[in-house]
Amino acid sequence: MSASFAAAYRQLAAAQKGHARGAPGYSVYVNRRVGRMLAAFAFHVGITPNQATAISAVHTFTGLALLLLLPAAWWTGILVALLLALGYAWDSADGQIARLRGGGSLAGEWLDHFVDALKIASLHLVVLLALQLHTPLAGTPWLLIPLAFSVVDVVTFFGMLLNDLLKQKKGVQSTHSRGGGTFLRSMILLPTDFGLLCLVFALWGWTTGFLAVYAVLALINALFLALAAVKWFREISALDREDG
Repeated sequence: MSASFAAAYRQLAAAQKGHARGAPGYSVYVNRRVGRMLAAFAFHVGITPNQATAISAVHTFTGLALLLLLPAAWWTGILVALLLALGYAWDSADGQIARLRGGGSLAGEWLDHFVDALKIASLHLVVLLALQLHTPLAGTPWLLIPLAFSVVDVVTFFGMLLNDLLKQKKGVQSTHSRGGGTFLRSMILLPTDFGLLCLVFALWGWTTGFLAVYAVLALINALFLALAAVKWFREISALDREDG
């Protein structure tokens, strides 16, 4: 490692943001650390946070395009999983680059969330189309699974953002700012981790196996959303009562 790369890596490790209570295991223990290495490299070569966001988007949407264009083979799944995982790592890197450069911008935060929203809104619909185009499941009720997963993920993403936004209006810190996460909690939340979903695409060439794991994740995420929605509503209701 060059001196500047090592210094940037150490600076990021020392200034790492807290372990949020809602942060699942892969994101905390794998993706954040890979993102830290990418951020140190990016800072060393002059890549800006917005450029890192763009690199993340290129990896992610190249992976989704290949899912549509290539046959449902084992090598397609490995390639797509790798591209999606790298896209997620660069998504972690952009904020870390901003911290190395002295802080981010509102425009950069908007771009990051916009790309995240586009990714979440697209991924499961691409899975639906790829299953229709490249597998024997075309025209079967199994295609309702990615459609349902899409609804769950989009609503979860919007719910999390809205929850933090409304709390911030009342001066309450976001869950990311407060920290308080533990290893056990992160492992329990692992099935909700986008990073884990990226890795599941390695099973793409084995349609039955992929769909079985994918369906289980869809169900767990739906249950998580149901429980989280009740919790979020109670938290916002408590803020209303404080005002009253």
